[in-house]
Amino acid sequence: MLQKALLLIMIFTVITGIIYPIIVTAIAQTIFPYQANGSLIFDSQSKQIIGSELLGQNFSQAKYFWARPSSTSTFPYNAAASSGSNLGPTNKALLEAVQTRITMLTTLDPQNNKLIPVDLVTASSSGLDPHISLAAAEYQINRVAKARNLNIEKIRILVVQNTIKQQFGFLGEPCVNVLKLNLALDNIEKRKNY
Repeated sequence: MLQKALLLIMIFTVITGIIYPIIVTAIAQTIFPYQANGSLIFDSQSKQIIGSELLGQNFSQAKYFWARPSSTSTFPYNAAASSGSNLGPTNKALLEAVQTRITMLTTLDPQNNKLIPVDLVTASSSGLDPHISLAAAEYQINRVAKARNLNIEKIRILVVQNTIKQQFGFLGEPCVNVLKLNLALDNIEKRKNY
């Protein structure tokens, strides 16, 4: 009985631990190489990795659109420490963090009378969200335009160009990938300076 059990363990270890992963990896690399390699975004000139379109990044300068706050420990958007804050809606620490973020946003853009979208002041459950809502992008347009000395309409067009539509036309909500939008902004500024 022990001999048969050990033989089955070895057979299934080879099948599920070696053969299956090799087949799945080969299929993924053949059919979906961009996604299988992490949806990485490269700098067009230096060919260095800038980031992944699947992971948020910490943009804190006024000239950039900001992603959803990250609740990861050690440093923001740390994929190795992905987790939510687990703070409930009545938790004092959560209320203080939200109020601090509201104060920061209103201090940087005091003329903005729009309601602050919830995704700009609350962290996601993963702490790594790369996307913001259209409302969050719209809220930040004035601040970014002032910081870059660009026309508001030009930035609004960039937001529309970088909007991800609903999947299949009805699943989810339209959103904006913050990294891609900020790269598009940097490209406009580069062209402006040449």
